[in-house]
Amino acid sequence: MRDRIQQLIENLGQAIVGKQDTIRLVLVALISGGHTLLEDVPGVGKTLLAKSLAKSIDGRFQRIQCTPDLLPTDVTGTNIWNQRTGEFEFLPGPVFTNVLLADEVNRATPRTQSALLEVMEEHQVTVDGVTRKVPNPFFVIATQNPVEYQGTFPLPEAQMDRFTLSLSLGYPTEGEELQMLQRLQAGVDAGELQPCISLQEIQELQRLAALITVESSLQQYILNLVRATRHDEEITLGISPRGTVALFRAVQAFAFLEDRDYAIPDDVKYLAPHVLSHRMIPAGGRRARAIVERLLHSVPIP
Repeated sequence: MRDRIQQLIENLGQAIVGKQDTIRLVLVALISGGHTLLEDVPGVGKTLLAKSLAKSIDGRFQRIQCTPDLLPTDVTGTNIWNQRTGEFEFLPGPVFTNVLLADEVNRATPRTQSALLEVMEEHQVTVDGVTRKVPNPFFVIATQNPVEYQGTFPLPEAQMDRFTLSLSLGYPTEGEELQMLQRLQAGVDAGELQPCISLQEIQELQRLAALITVESSLQQYILNLVRATRHDEEITLGISPRGTVALFRAVQAFAFLEDRDYAIPDDVKYLAPHVLSHRMIPAGGRRARAIVERLLHSVPIP
């Protein structure tokens, strides 16, 4: 099954020039059963990445353009009156998909943001007392543009905690940007991407990744790292137990992508900044990523 992962990476590379590390991290989130938060400037390929992933896994794609007037029912769906049958009929919202792009999620009001909490955690929505499951796999890619602060509602801690990884695509290198122009000149259309793996195979990859061995000493290292955030003077809010589980699952998925049956300390060190930084609240305007890097140097490695 691991060769299918390489096919998936190569397929995404046909649409996304460069950014191999970012593509792999997005797949870590997918295979670990989590979600991804992309924090970046506009126009660097966030939407293209989400669409390309959905096409590559032969899944449904839906997009929510988050705005202040977006309602929770615009996300989850609502019941409408069917005059022909004389009954209420459920009209599914965009969350009933495989890959959901929540674009500029911090522009939605807190009430609407909260509509994503249940579905991201439990893969279900409850409307008018009736609970409905969303398709499996279900993967959320949310974006927020850090340069646009007017009219935004910062994501609450509970919402941030639902994202397995936070990433940034960043600007392409000069060579990558030139390659983009050359593809345009040659008439290469990223929208013509073909599926290379099925939804059932993605579910199987998720099952196999959950079997990766994480030795007890490495489990203790994860715990020591997480617990250090709860007692650090530079951190107002440390990592929750959900964050502990997210790091554990991400480490398993990354080891699986690296074609190993076991995890190593370097997996934890590589993933920790992406898994932990967005979950904590630094004190005194300090940078969360810098704090995580400091803890990685101070917490003993097994």
